[in-house]
Amino acid sequence: MRKRLLKGDRCGKITKGGKTLLLVTDQRKFLNANRSKRTMSLDKTDQTTERKVGKGKVFRKLIGSYDVHTPDGKVVTCSISSTLRKVLVYPLADPSSRRPTVDKVEDIKMTDPIAIGDEVGFIYADNCSGMITEVLPRRNKLNRKSGRNKNLEQVIVANADQVITVTQASRAKIYWSILDAFLADIEASEIPAVICISKMDIADDDVMDEVRNYEKIGYRVLLTSAESGEGLDEFKDVLKNKISVLIGKSGVGKSTLLNAIQPGLAIRTKEVSRMTGKGKHATTHLEMYPLDIGGAVVDTPGMRKFGLWDARTINVAWLFREMRPYLGECRFGGDCSHTHEPGCAIKGAVESGDVSERRYKSFLKMLK
Repeated sequence: MRKRLLKGDRCGKITKGGKTLLLVTDQRKFLNANRSKRTMSLDKTDQTTERKVGKGKVFRKLIGSYDVHTPDGKVVTCSISSTLRKVLVYPLADPSSRRPTVDKVEDIKMTDPIAIGDEVGFIYADNCSGMITEVLPRRNKLNRKSGRNKNLEQVIVANADQVITVTQASRAKIYWSILDAFLADIEASEIPAVICISKMDIADDDVMDEVRNYEKIGYRVLLTSAESGEGLDEFKDVLKNKISVLIGKSGVGKSTLLNAIQPGLAIRTKEVSRMTGKGKHATTHLEMYPLDIGGAVVDTPGMRKFGLWDARTINVAWLFREMRPYLGECRFGGDCSHTHEPGCAIKGAVESGDVSERRYKSFLKMLK
């Protein structure tokens, strides 16, 4: 194809084989015509290479890899878009006073923006792999301070129906303060909490005194034993058709309980060391396991504490159910720390027996 634009002329021709293919009356119009043709060609290319998008729920995660269940039953292994690890910082000025511009781009304040249970949007790379580009709004989240960086939030699970905190009844001392700390973390997440005491076949008699105390303040308590089968039917009923999260120290029997109610669930278990009395981590990654009775369960790696995320904004006394009626009733009102002030309503309730002295000590421990 040969083009001829005569200098000073107001017309131009595109000819081929002696035939005029295009006649324009101005060089500028000629260039615009060419540009329009190229744009149309690019638009057609974009349409033919448009990527397929999908949505689903994250049910398993490893480092940098997320397995997503789609509504049609497929499993898509996804990576994460780098844009989800960034946040746009906008100016603090009134939006009407200036144009909405981005001041800067910062890293997000969490270890991973995607959690087990998240509903996500992704782009397919092929039929069984993709890249997550969107995390849909969450109903709730169970979070804590990151173990590696206390300034970062770690979201354990999102969109759960309940959290079951598991502790074992053994001949050794039961660390009720750890159970209280777990319960406080769950209360902060505003997710329903259930207490499960495992290994009741080796329980001491005084365990029941604490059980009655927890039931008195409104917690449901499950007494179970994978060895004898005690309480397993009730445990199943609690799990049925719900998304449940199991938390607790290593060695308390979380994985053993799950294998007992659904043989073949294939959750690995390890026994508690006879030398140290401490458990080893049987669960090395996070995964949501579907249950035959309906619903699913997440077995978390063993942990000794959560660590409240952004504890400065939380009234720790509110996380203890039995203390809530006394908040605002102290002599110093909202300024009372409930530790040493005269006229403290919570301290008065402890002295009268309306609030457990042992639970009050757990509260004081959390303030440190």
